[in-house]
Amino acid sequence: MKIHIYTDGSALGNPGPGGYGIVMKSGSHLKEISQGYRLTTNNRMELLSVIVALEAVKRPNATVEVWSDSKYVVDSIEKGWVFDWVKKDFKGKKNSDLWKRFLKIYPQHKVKFNWIKGHAGHPENERCDEMAVKAASSDKLLVDEYFEIENSKNGN
Repeated sequence: MKIHIYTDGSALGNPGPGGYGIVMKSGSHLKEISQGYRLTTNNRMELLSVIVALEAVKRPNATVEVWSDSKYVVDSIEKGWVFDWVKKDFKGKKNSDLWKRFLKIYPQHKVKFNWIKGHAGHPENERCDEMAVKAASSDKLLVDEYFEIENSKNGN
């Protein structure tokens, strides 16, 4: 049975507080996941939402279809850019920590990525956006340690 995953990331300010929202569907099963971070970026939350969703898939070698409104995420994978970045050890690329984490989980499943236009009325995408914004606005924000350390090194 195919697992359908819908994801979205948000940052209130870029960088700023951020969050992600995930809707997972398989047959009659539905799971929603969200989390907020005190300082991060939109692209980090878009990518982290995909990672967390794939890590939540319990069945090995599952057939998974991911829907994201992030061209950054979808194009990086579907156009093969991330695999070229590996060969160059991610030199000059942002979010290398998350891309490396993604590359650990990605081969464990049969994953297809699809881009979906954001804020266009798609029910699952709208739900993910709602959860991501709510998570970013929460008072229970986690620390995006890698981002905060890298950001402080660069004097930001």
